[in-house]
Amino acid sequence: MKSVPVRPSAERPRIGARLRAARQRQGLTIDQVAAAAEVTKGFVSRVERDETSPSVATLVTLCEVLSLPVGTLFEVSENDLVRRAEAPEIHLTGAGAAERLVTPRGQSRLQMIRSSIEPGGSGGDELYTLNCELEVLHVLKGRLDLVFSSETHRLMAGDTVTFAGREPHTWRNPDASRAAEAIWVILPASWDASV
Repeated sequence: MKSVPVRPSAERPRIGARLRAARQRQGLTIDQVAAAAEVTKGFVSRVERDETSPSVATLVTLCEVLSLPVGTLFEVSENDLVRRAEAPEIHLTGAGAAERLVTPRGQSRLQMIRSSIEPGGSGGDELYTLNCELEVLHVLKGRLDLVFSSETHRLMAGDTVTFAGREPHTWRNPDASRAAEAIWVILPASWDASV
């Protein structure tokens, strides 16, 4: 039986950016990390720029200083691409709106919905809530009224509003002749869209 030759990948793992991000999240300076790990400031800087590779022992020490599990440095990040033309049509609320889910169906941390709203389109006369903690509405084109029980916000293109998802609300396009476009971000996802 012949063995298959194994060659290492030409791509080195790029861990520097992850180490730098962990350091910055904790508000630590390169000097502080270097002192705690008993290495030089220049060495930490070169590691963060992926210009040098630390030994396993030094890498473990750096991770301990940063309270970072070593394995997270080597995790492959997931990237899900949803092309606009392939985004599934959904119906969240109201009438006169074409809505597309632009985040992957299985994404539970958040959902992003792109809405094209006809003139006069609305979320309905009744105020409603979603089963989520937070909603963000960003108007891309036109204008929208976001209606709460005690106030109404008129949003123009470029405006963004953030509010509690359990706050009763509705929306409408007040323009009789121009469509509006908006992005809704719902955190966490308000329904199981994996089916």
